Amino acid sequence: MKFLLLVPLLLLLIVNPAFAFLSEDGTGLIKRFDVNVDGHIFEVITTSNYDIEEHEFNKDEKRLTFFVNSSLENNLGEMVLPNELLGDNLTFYVNDVKSIQNVKSSEKISFITLNFTGIGNNKIDIIGTEIAETFDSQGGGCLIATATFDSEMSEQVQQLRELRDNSLLQTEYGTAFVKSFNQFYYSFSPFIADYERENVLFKEAIKITITPMLLSLSVLNYVDIDSEQTVLGYGIGIISLNAMMYLGLPILGIVSLRRLF
Repeated sequence: MKFLLLVPLLLLLIVNPAFAFLSEDGTGLIKRFDVNVDGHIFEVITTSNYDIEEHEFNKDEKRLTFFVNSSLENNLGEMVLPNELLGDNLTFYVNDVKSIQNVKSSEKISFITLNFTGIGNNKIDIIGTEIAETFDSQGGGCLIATATFDSEMSEQVQQLRELRDNSLLQTEYGTAFVKSFNQFYYSFSPFIADYERENVLFKEAIKITITPMLLSLSVLNYVDIDSEQTVLGYGIGIISLNAMMYLGLPILGIVSLRRLF
């Protein structure tokens, strides 16, 4: 029962196989990759003049590998890498040869400029120093919200992540629910996120659908959630509000139409 009280709060909180499209200026291919680490999904975004055909993550070696194919001798790419995935102290290898690449890091991401030569198949290895020990044991990617608002760094996704990490995961009920819910959420959310990127109308429909819930959840950013009772109390309030919006109003509309006709 306690878990059910938190369902609306976690539907969007719990950051998709690769999806590609051209950058706005048409000079590079943008791809988004989901790196799955023990059920935790981290989105990596790349823009490059070469094609990244597949990726591989080795947790034990703290290594993220990209297999690329290039039609040019001089290859240039940019990558946005979450610091939670490998940390911000990175080492690079191109075709098993150590390579110096430009990295600029902020608190949450590393922005990498990749520059190397070679036509045809190439392999890029990124070795980190921090891995599972730095993961929030209940964290992960907001797949549906990320696909809806185009970026893991969007204001809406960051708001949801902060609410989850700074409020829900600070309580016993919230932490237990997130751990259990992750298994269920990741069984379907990658498919929804993928289809959002393939179908603009579906994406807009999802955006319209989840916006009222986002607005209701934003209320929690202005209150103190510092106890189990507080979580349950606000959880019941949020559930009631969303039930009225998503169930009550449609039912009322249907009943009213039936009376008219």
